[in-house]
Amino acid sequence: MSVLAVVVAITTVLGHRTHTEAVLMQARASDQWNFYQAQKIRQYDTQLTADLLTALPIRDQNAANQVSSNYKSHLDKWNENLAEDQKKAREYEDEVRKAERRATKFDLGEALLEIGLVVTSITLLTRQRSYWLLGMLFGGAGIVIAAWGLLLR
Repeated sequence: MSVLAVVVAITTVLGHRTHTEAVLMQARASDQWNFYQAQKIRQYDTQLTADLLTALPIRDQNAANQVSSNYKSHLDKWNENLAEDQKKAREYEDEVRKAERRATKFDLGEALLEIGLVVTSITLLTRQRSYWLLGMLFGGAGIVIAAWGLLLR
């Protein structure tokens, strides 16, 4: 029973740390999507200004053409950056999903280990070996599932 109690404690800590990792990764993904959105708005505003420069009558057409060409070069660069930022945000979201899957395994393993601990402790009251075997069965299942959580990457 003491071994099960130690494994429950270890699994609990691993579960908490994995949940924290998922929350931090979610914050990182949200920050990345916010950055992407800000760049997308900047790109849209610049494109709108460039379109206006070509559509409206301008007093100094050479200056307007120079500004417009600068805007177009920025837009080309920003298109590349947007694709990279979107890719990075999706990678962070994948990391969140992986961490959540691992945390779920740790939670289930912890629950099974706790059930095993409780059932094995009934053995002390009843002196029946069947409770000990049943508790060890739950404990073994909990250990296997918690180990599965460790192996997920």
